[in-house]
Amino acid sequence: MTIDALLLGYVVCLLAGLSVVAVYYELRRKRFEPTPSADHIFRCEKCAFVYTDDSDVDRSRCSQCGTLNERINF
Repeated sequence: MTIDALLLGYVVCLLAGLSVVAVYYELRRKRFEPTPSADHIFRCEKCAFVYTDDSDVDRSRCSQCGTLNERINF
């Protein structure tokens, strides 16, 4: 075996190992992250309270002051 082949093998093994570790930690991170909520976000026009409500409603009543509000679109 030549020196070039040994160096190439060493570098390939190192990169493969780093790739495996990166994929492992990415899968682990995704498993423990909270799942995104399907709820809509509302901001009261009267008292500026920010709250969430079910995804099937377009207008929601504020729990602080009772004003009917439209959902926020980002």
